[in-house]
Amino acid sequence: MTPLILVLNCGSSSIKFALFDVSAEPIPRQPLWNGKVDGITGPRPTFGETGVAPHPLPLDPERPYHGALAHIRERVLARVGAEQHIAAVSHRVVHGGTRYADPVRMDASVLADLKDYIPLAPLHQPFALEAIEELFRLEPTLPQVACFDTTFHRTQPLTEQMFALPWSAWERGVRRYGFHGLSYEYMSHALPERHGDAAYGRTIVAHLGSGASLCAMRDLESVATSMGFSALDGLMMGTRCGSLDPGAVIYLMEIEKLSLDEVARMLYHDSGLAGVSGVSPDPRELLPLEAENERVRIALALYVHRIVREIGALAAVLGGLDLLVFTAGIGEHNAVLRERVCAGLGWLGVQLDADANARHDSVISSPDSRVTVGVENTNEEWIAAWHAARLLAV
Repeated sequence: MTPLILVLNCGSSSIKFALFDVSAEPIPRQPLWNGKVDGITGPRPTFGETGVAPHPLPLDPERPYHGALAHIRERVLARVGAEQHIAAVSHRVVHGGTRYADPVRMDASVLADLKDYIPLAPLHQPFALEAIEELFRLEPTLPQVACFDTTFHRTQPLTEQMFALPWSAWERGVRRYGFHGLSYEYMSHALPERHGDAAYGRTIVAHLGSGASLCAMRDLESVATSMGFSALDGLMMGTRCGSLDPGAVIYLMEIEKLSLDEVARMLYHDSGLAGVSGVSPDPRELLPLEAENERVRIALALYVHRIVREIGALAAVLGGLDLLVFTAGIGEHNAVLRERVCAGLGWLGVQLDADANARHDSVISSPDSRVTVGVENTNEEWIAAWHAARLLAV
C-alpha cells in the first residue's frame, strides 16, 4: 500500500494540513491534497481545501479546536484510497528547547517535556501539542513526529545564541533559539536549485508573514537570525512588537500596574501593525488607507524600517550580502513592501527590476544589481513530511 504522511501546522486560530505521498524518492514537493481551517476561535471559522474555495465550518464554541481537528481527520480519511494508508502524522512544533535538537517521534514523555515550553511560544506550542494529544487518543498506534522550528538555528555560533545575562540564565536555557526554522530549512534545499553556487554565499532570507523574521545563512546554514528567546523578538509583525527595550516592560508592569497576563496580551496580540495602525495586522488592508490615515502610514513605514535595519545588521554579521530572498505570505505576494524594503538597501547595491517585482518573479533584481534578490515560495509542510519519512524509514 502507498504510504502517506499527513502534516499538521497548528496555530492559535488556524490549522494548515497537507498530505504527501512518500513512496517515491525524493518525496514530491507538491502535496496530494492540502488545505486550512481558519478563524477557529472567531465567529466565522472556514474550511478550505485544494481546488475548493473556503466555506463556513460550524464549530462548537466550547471546543472549537477539537472540532477543527475532527473535521480535518474526517476529510483526510475520506481522501485516502483503498491502496493508500496514513503511515504517520508530522507536526510543526515551534519550540524544542535545549533538549530537542532534531525531529523526534512523539510519546508521552516527549509530550510532557514539550509542554514545559508553552510559555516560550504561546501562539503555537499549546495547539500543536493539543493536536498530538488528541491524535494519541483517537489513533494510539499511529506514529507521530514533531519537527521543531528551533532546530535549523542550532548551527549558530555561541556569540549569536547568548544573552549578556548571568551565566545561570544560560544554564537554565535562556538563550536565542530562533524560529521559522522549517521555512529556512526548505530554503536550504530550494535556493541552490534556483541560484546555484550563489546560494552558498552570504544569503539573507526574509520570512515575512503574520509572524516575521530574518535568517542570515552561509553555506546554507543559519549563522544569525532576528528572532531570539521567543517569537516576539526582531522584526515588527502583524500583532507582535518585535525588538523592545526590556525597560519598557518593567515600566508597564511597575508604573502602569499591568499584570503579567496583560503585558503578554499587549506584546503578542495588540502590538505590531495592528497596534500602531489601530486598523489591521494585514498590509493588504493597510496599504489602500495610508494616504488618508497617518497612523496607517506610520505603521507601514515602521514595518519597512525595522526590516531594513535588521537586514543591515545581518549583512554586517555576514560581511556583505550576495543573495536576498523574500518568502512567506507577505514576502511572496506583496510587491509594494518588497520594493520599499529594497529601496532602503541601495547602499548594499540592491536594485530591483520593477516589472519582475510586479510579476513576483523568482528573480526580481535588475541585471546590474550587486545583490541578487529573489522570491521563493516556502514549503514548511514538505520539510516536515521529509523529516518524518527519514526518521521512521517509511
